Amino acid sequence: MGEEVLAYLCPRPGAMLFDGTVGGGGHAALLLAASLPGGYLLGFDRDDEALAAAAARLAPYAGHYRLLQESFHRALEVMDQLGYAGFDAVLLDLGLSSLQLEAGERGFSFSRPGPLDMRADRRQAVRAADIVNHASEAELRRILRDFGEEPAAGALARALVRARSQAPLTTTTALVEVIAQVKKPTPHSRIHPATRVFQALRIAVNHELDYLAAFLRDGYRLLRPHGRMVVIAYHSLEDRLVKEAFRRWAASCLCPPQVPVCRCGWSPQVRVLTDKPVTPSAQEVRVNPRARSARLRAVERCAVGRER
Repeated sequence: MGEEVLAYLCPRPGAMLFDGTVGGGGHAALLLAASLPGGYLLGFDRDDEALAAAAARLAPYAGHYRLLQESFHRALEVMDQLGYAGFDAVLLDLGLSSLQLEAGERGFSFSRPGPLDMRADRRQAVRAADIVNHASEAELRRILRDFGEEPAAGALARALVRARSQAPLTTTTALVEVIAQVKKPTPHSRIHPATRVFQALRIAVNHELDYLAAFLRDGYRLLRPHGRMVVIAYHSLEDRLVKEAFRRWAASCLCPPQVPVCRCGWSPQVRVLTDKPVTPSAQEVRVNPRARSARLRAVERCAVGRER
């Protein structure tokens, strides 16, 4: 959604930019091109391979960017450490990169054989295989239900526990085989039977919802007055968190409904630019089918805002 990102972020020459999920650098390159002369971008990603790809993509903009292996939920802390005063444009694109999906050895895709890994940051210890082979049945059911919105969470959890008692599940192929015993593809199904299971495990391994919620507590503070933020989500769990946070940031009062007179001292921190999520065009979906579930939301920082 490159065109939509540029349209809502409106980067201008000299802009300070933050891309919290820089991936292969596609969006970052567009933002930098629009912000020259004088633009500068700070890019985060948890994936070292993504950062290497982004550095290659951004080579023409040498001196105008800095890339760090970091999670976006630490953006405010790192911004203060680096001495930055704020950003004119902030972007989070929460989807998996093509690099991750196409590399079987990373274990993100049910369509490619490889180890059951799924770590975005390979410095961390816990892999998907650790969860599948050591979590209790109740915990597996919770992960599949809460993070994958999987209707067959109970049956799948039981099947995983039964299968691992025979031999550890260490590959994507072995996991898909267990899923296939419980869930059969139907003629009218739009998604693969393993989709929600892989989503749930990936979210659990990488703490994706926890880190997004942490960012959304006060991420508006990254923005300079009139700076803009775009977040692109790819499933309802992410999009719901973003929608609720943007609504809270834009509220005129945060007092509980039963309080008759406002006592919180809060004023709107942002203006919501997207009443409804923006979806990719039909042409983009034809070119990139993985974009079909994308939902873009945007806000603009108010000039003045009082916080509690």
